[in-house]
Amino acid sequence: MASRGPVECVLVVGGGSQIGLATVRALQSRHPELHRVVLAGRPGGSRDEAARDLEGLSATVSVEDFDALDTDAHEEWATGLHEQHGPFDVVLLAHGVLPNQLRSERSGAEAARSIQINLTGTVSAMIPLAEQMAERGRGTLVVLSTIAALRPRRDNFTYGAGKAGLDAFARGLGSALGERGVGVLTVRLGFVHTRMTEGMAPAPLATTPEVIGAQVAAAVGRPGSRVLYAPPLIRVLAMVLRLMPQPILDRMARGRMEG
Repeated sequence: MASRGPVECVLVVGGGSQIGLATVRALQSRHPELHRVVLAGRPGGSRDEAARDLEGLSATVSVEDFDALDTDAHEEWATGLHEQHGPFDVVLLAHGVLPNQLRSERSGAEAARSIQINLTGTVSAMIPLAEQMAERGRGTLVVLSTIAALRPRRDNFTYGAGKAGLDAFARGLGSALGERGVGVLTVRLGFVHTRMTEGMAPAPLATTPEVIGAQVAAAVGRPGSRVLYAPPLIRVLAMVLRLMPQPILDRMARGRMEG
């Protein structure tokens, strides 16, 4: 089973993620032994801004490059991270894109790019990082999923398709890794106020990165393959969406697209 041991080193893949940033802060509040944070993402921009935001943390903050599309390089990339900064107690896989639905359903290249980033690139990076933890016999992988993965909707089915694959893979990998001492926490998010959702009409139960980060930090280290609904009431909304007749769901989605 996954150990609830010390959290001394954390890796955030998608280092500019506001949810990732909030989770790091919440983890240090719970784990004062945390002394090393690595933010991996595209050079510059939000990743480097996140590193500056964490400068007041009583931990060393490093930045490393990560390209979700360069899957051939991920194994070597993960090895280099481990040698330079590891071992990692917590790895948060937080990178992703929210594609324009209309463009992605009319362009195969646009749809493929979204799925390569949200699914293929995440899985490709996840496996070597998980193997490092398994060889050590402990650690927690945190994978950001979404309730959009549970049922396709007219307004975001390209995004939901990639996340559905990721959600399934993470839960299966968690079952496999549980035998080797590693936990996988699949976090099913609702609407979170971040740069990614800026300009969109908030959905019911919308929340902030800080609320999500605190909930994730509290769940890290618990044993087995686990699913976390964040915030907790999102589980109820997910059940409603699953049971809703398709014509009603389509009508709601069209309203969001037109709004």
